[in-house]
Amino acid sequence: MKIIYLSIFLLYFCATEAQDLSWLKQNESDSLYREDQFYLGFSFNFLTDLPENVEQSGFSGGLIFGFIRDMPINKRRNLSLGVGLGLNLNTFGQTLKISREVMQDRFSVLDPEVNYDTNRFTTNLVEIPLELRWRTSEVDKLSFWRVYLGVTFGYVISSKSVFRSQEESYEFRSIDGLNDFRTNLKLTFGYGAVNFFVDASLNPLFEDSQMEVTGEDVGIKPIKVGLVFFFL
Repeated sequence: MKIIYLSIFLLYFCATEAQDLSWLKQNESDSLYREDQFYLGFSFNFLTDLPENVEQSGFSGGLIFGFIRDMPINKRRNLSLGVGLGLNLNTFGQTLKISREVMQDRFSVLDPEVNYDTNRFTTNLVEIPLELRWRTSEVDKLSFWRVYLGVTFGYVISSKSVFRSQEESYEFRSIDGLNDFRTNLKLTFGYGAVNFFVDASLNPLFEDSQMEVTGEDVGIKPIKVGLVFFFL
């Protein structure tokens, strides 16, 4: 819950700062303005391509923040390319049990009869977003429509699996079989301070990993839906 409260506080702060752009009106002669340099947002993560009998359970969410270099490509400066660097923190709740035995990770379906408190895994990524950006902005226009479409390339810098029940409790880092290289297709759209995004994974979280009993590929492709705030 702490990360949720922190996200809400940061998003409120950034939204307030994003509206305080009166200094732009004092520089109307500067035709070299840029938009949306920094971003901060949160998402709900929906899990698709799950193994048979594995279901999403509990909270799955993410926090994103970073910097994008905005590079206008037309005279009006409402069409641009963006390239940046950011962090993406995610937690996934589901009924896939990830355990470690003799330094080897095992994947199985959590027994529905087991009463557990926590079963989740987390990933922290460094990301490079590439975007084609269209907006209705002008130097003296503080609220405008925007549509950004792009691809995000990410690398998992850390991961962790956590399981807690009355019978057993463990956690470990660096999950085996996790695909460290991530590629996502992302669409962002909105007006003013309120902007939505949909982020779909193009490759599975787990490659070359099989379920312990059935031998089925673990897979899992998250689709993230959330809010993002931009500020200069």
